[in-house]
Amino acid sequence: MVSWTWPAWVGVIGGLALFAGLFLPAVVWQSRRFGRLSALRLFGTAALAVYGVALIAYTLLPLPSGDLALWCAQHGVDGAQLRPFQFLADIRRETAGMSLVAAAKSIVVLQVVFNVLLFLPWGIFARGFAGWGVVRSTVTAALASLLIEGTQYTGVFGLIGCSYRIGDVDDLMTNTLGGLLGALVAPLVMRWMPRPADLRRGRGTPRPVTTLRRWLGMLVDVVSVLLLGTALGIGWALIGYLAGDRTLTAPDLATTWFPAAVLLWLPPLIGSGASLGQRAMWLEPRWRSATGELVHGTLPRRLLRGACGAAGWGVLGVLDGWGLVLVLFVITTVVAVPFSRGHRGLSYAVSGAELVDARTPLRAGAPDAMPAVAR
Repeated sequence: MVSWTWPAWVGVIGGLALFAGLFLPAVVWQSRRFGRLSALRLFGTAALAVYGVALIAYTLLPLPSGDLALWCAQHGVDGAQLRPFQFLADIRRETAGMSLVAAAKSIVVLQVVFNVLLFLPWGIFARGFAGWGVVRSTVTAALASLLIEGTQYTGVFGLIGCSYRIGDVDDLMTNTLGGLLGALVAPLVMRWMPRPADLRRGRGTPRPVTTLRRWLGMLVDVVSVLLLGTALGIGWALIGYLAGDRTLTAPDLATTWFPAAVLLWLPPLIGSGASLGQRAMWLEPRWRSATGELVHGTLPRRLLRGACGAAGWGVLGVLDGWGLVLVLFVITTVVAVPFSRGHRGLSYAVSGAELVDARTPLRAGAPDAMPAVAR
């Protein structure tokens, strides 16, 4: 029984860890594609991550380790099972003389049932979450199963040196059947899941500025700077390794100053003045002109807003000895969001800017005035 349940635990733990890593990209992708966030689709993404990891655990793990040549000599399997419907003969042989109940509980029957059930979620997610049709959902299930069986048969495409599991055409057939059945029941099972087509219809509609959108935008900015700095550091070290210098490390200019300049200091001065994170959440700063219209601000106003916001974070972040000041500054700017008018935060209040949905047209009137449908 343990051999049947441990991959499920791997799926839950590993899937949730995977979702944690994918959370921010999923939020950005969802925001840009649909123009808003859907908690139900984020939950679906988490469930899909758990299923994906569990599928890998059930079909490909554990991998052989240690002396692979010795392992293959002792445990390697012989080729593949290429006779369709061989499982029917196996069931007749293994369950001969058993009662119907006993036969249904036998390993040989449960394996077939499990192979169908294993790909049932594939069809459900493909049609109910991704919005694919029955044919596409079934074909992708078959291709995924074929990839799994090929990986088993070739020993991870030659890395192990032998077949560590039997590549079975019956597994391919039953997996595909599972994908088909999942696609057929998806409209019933996933009725609660918002469809991509329905969400896309409101993509261009301005929506109220919320604390969550503001905080997510800030998080995108911070993570983007860290990722760019890390990527530049790895790239610098890789260049040194290829050049024969394994001690070469990237200077602070490349890993801290440059990412902060590109992603935090420059954006307030160009275009709408929105940062990468704000653009991801459809947010942008505007100022009210003498005629009452919401317009893009002058350079001095943009500089002031940037200095009191993400650009200020960047400057303090790259200066030595200013860690405590940076922490207090970040806490202040983050905490100020839910308590400020229109959730505009500290930098907007100081510079006199308004934070609006980027889809709001430049016009006279209250900056947070939204069509009734958006509320």
